[in-house]
Amino acid sequence: MSSADNEQRRDVTVSIVPFVLEPLRTRHSTTYWFSRPCILVLVSAVKPFFVLPLDSDESFHLQSFLPSSTLQSFITNIGALPFTRTMAEDAAPNASVAPAAPVHRTAGGNNAYHNFHNDFLHVEDPNERRRLALAEIDKAPFGWYHVRACVVAGVGFFTDSYDIFVVSLLNVMLGIVYFQESKGKLPQASDNAIKLATSAGTVVGQLGFGYLADHVGRKKMYGLELIVIIFATIGQALASGSPSVNIVGLIIFWRVLLGVGIGGDYPLSSIITSEFATTRWRGAMMGAVFAQQGIGQLTAAFVMLFLTLGFKQALSQSSGIADCDGWCAVAVDKMWRALVGFGAVPAAIALYYRLTIPETPRYTFDVARDVEKANEDVKAYMSGEREGQPDDIARIQNRAAAQEQLQVPKASWSDFIRHYSIPKNGLLLFGTAGSWFLLDVAFYGVSLNNAAILETIGFSTSGAHTTYDFLYKTAIGNLIIVLAGAVPGYWVSVATLDTLGRKTIQMGGFVILTILFIVWGFAYNHISGHAKLAIFVLAQFFFNFGPNMTTFIIPGEVFPTRYRSTSHGISAASGKIGSIIGQGAIATLRYRNGGTWLDHVLQIYALFMLLGIFTTLFVPETKRKTLEELSGEDQPLPAAASAAAHHDGSVDDSQNKRSASL
Repeated sequence: MSSADNEQRRDVTVSIVPFVLEPLRTRHSTTYWFSRPCILVLVSAVKPFFVLPLDSDESFHLQSFLPSSTLQSFITNIGALPFTRTMAEDAAPNASVAPAAPVHRTAGGNNAYHNFHNDFLHVEDPNERRRLALAEIDKAPFGWYHVRACVVAGVGFFTDSYDIFVVSLLNVMLGIVYFQESKGKLPQASDNAIKLATSAGTVVGQLGFGYLADHVGRKKMYGLELIVIIFATIGQALASGSPSVNIVGLIIFWRVLLGVGIGGDYPLSSIITSEFATTRWRGAMMGAVFAQQGIGQLTAAFVMLFLTLGFKQALSQSSGIADCDGWCAVAVDKMWRALVGFGAVPAAIALYYRLTIPETPRYTFDVARDVEKANEDVKAYMSGEREGQPDDIARIQNRAAAQEQLQVPKASWSDFIRHYSIPKNGLLLFGTAGSWFLLDVAFYGVSLNNAAILETIGFSTSGAHTTYDFLYKTAIGNLIIVLAGAVPGYWVSVATLDTLGRKTIQMGGFVILTILFIVWGFAYNHISGHAKLAIFVLAQFFFNFGPNMTTFIIPGEVFPTRYRSTSHGISAASGKIGSIIGQGAIATLRYRNGGTWLDHVLQIYALFMLLGIFTTLFVPETKRKTLEELSGEDQPLPAAASAAAHHDGSVDDSQNKRSASL
């Protein structure tokens, strides 16, 4: 047959198929019942056009003209009529054909967004359906739906980071506006209290939202934490002192509430990204979400810089922060409110998308134990829809059976205690929580005290002649810190997480940070300001190309689905407790003996980094492994699974390949 004939037949076929399929998509209307006999007549008429007997035991297949997805939909909707036949079939026209088992199929699906529900509908064993559906997520090629998941989670995490790290800039401006009697500087106790307030609220949010996400669902909680963040951010920006209410007290209240929302975003963003991610790129996807922490820091510094430039005229009227009154004080008051309030903007943008994501199929399978809904949620995620729409009858019929047949244990307090009473599991939680705790002691002790660090490395604001000079140098100094070390570290991690591995990066980071803090602490009084700056930039780089990245990722991978969010929340809360110690106890030691204790503080940080090396030993390598392999929830393939799955010829080969690869 010539290529021209093929093209002509393809054109006719493509024009016929939509005409045939369209009425079938409206099965609940009278059009369908009127159209079906006509369609069957049409199929009988055009069938010889598609099936041309050849000289050998072959046939001319409809696949020559149509994409496989279109052909599959066509055959499915007209009752799976045999569109291909061989010479042997022509010789035995009366041969009986066993009828296919009735199934409840769903419309939709194409080359971009596959209909996984129809692929696995015929598999009766819920454990096997679970394995096959999750394998589709694990082995799916990277696509726009993965980008969408990273963006939705990342925008929220950008907001978290912005709100956390803006506090050092906020405190500078609060001192200028409200504490002129202290020469424009916030008292040390108030400065520490405001910084610690966010971390205290974050601990509550991480534990509370982590627990709730495992018990009521990821979808129901995702977005609620952003609502808390938006509400607290707006309240903070509108706060104002009075004779009976101190401004510091109001800021502390709103930042505790803000911390609750931020804390909820840690376990939710991590586990939702991990449960939707493909195995090959899971590290990069989770890393890209966490890397928004660096973008949030960078944005805070840029917003501060733009506000300073915008109010330059008013800020230049004072001879320094101790004399900033009148129009200067009004300008700074507007600046800090705008700086804080900006954090609500990206949160509001991401809110809709978080509220409309489908539930993660892993949660629906393993915790809700709703097999039909989980299959539909896989399809919904791949196609960008809000949630799956399962067949209600099949859902009710199969859910009761799945409650008993699924081999994954049910979540309960007794099972939680039993699970972590096993030494291997208990040590794993100790490894993730301990590593995060030790890291955050040093990370937040340094990062939230950038002004003090900048002054010690030679970028001092003490020589500023006006309030504008003071705030300008503060903004530029923070930009230098973030751009030089933090942001590059985040994105080097993203690029290497799935090749070097999480454990390798975490171990290497702790080792290098130990060396850096030892050198910085013990040689502090013997090296130049430029050398201190170099060490500081390197420390920022290896925090983020190191344990700051991996302590967020690993807890989202290694725990079983039924306790994944709770365990991530426990690990993250341990980190925030470490940050409270780093800020509230250790960092304040630098003011002892007239502020000459900074070298000893750095030496203490070196000890914590050294201990992090040992806690990392309890953490497994997670790269290129499925979540079920890591948590021990992977199910062995039943011996008869492939034989039981072969009644639908259209998916036979693909099922064989999937089964062999699992």
